[in-house]
Amino acid sequence: MSVKIRLARGGAKKKPFYQVVVADERFPRDGRFIEQLGQYDPRQNPSMVTLKEDKTLEWLNKGAQPTDTVRRLLRTQGVWAKFKQA
Repeated sequence: MSVKIRLARGGAKKKPFYQVVVADERFPRDGRFIEQLGQYDPRQNPSMVTLKEDKTLEWLNKGAQPTDTVRRLLRTQGVWAKFKQA
């Protein structure tokens, strides 16, 4: 089972809102997930990102692979640097 940290889309048409989730890569984008790690709202200026830092680091240490977009969000929040230091 390959586990990914990725975005699950929510919100209305033309008004996206995303949840940062841990999911098996075989599951649909907006389908079943293992755990919710945070939220991302790109419509706010600046974009709102909230993450459960301890849970995110825990999943990264377990081997979960973030998608490119999630990796960028982790870098802006400083979580990626903490993961690389450990």
